[in-house]
Amino acid sequence: MAYAIVIHMAQPSVTSILSVRISPDERALLENAAEQAHTNLSDFVRRKALEAAEIDVLNRNVVTIPAKDWEKFEAWIERPATKVTAIEQLAARTPSWER
Repeated sequence: MAYAIVIHMAQPSVTSILSVRISPDERALLENAAEQAHTNLSDFVRRKALEAAEIDVLNRNVVTIPAKDWEKFEAWIERPATKVTAIEQLAARTPSWER
């Protein structure tokens, strides 16, 4: 059974302040990047922090196998691979960029 983490991001009706301490050099870098992105510092930092958080959450791959299914899992992983004709045919084709 596969599990997925679904994150629903809705526009908050109430906002809160997040305070972060940074050095003057870090602030200058962030301000420069925000200016290049044609946005203000707060919006830039918020957007980049959320993008990084999404990537972090989505890149976490956790597979949980219940103890009662462990032997079935081991048996499945130990069995020989099966041929999939469609995949073999696809692998044998010349890629479109080489035609």
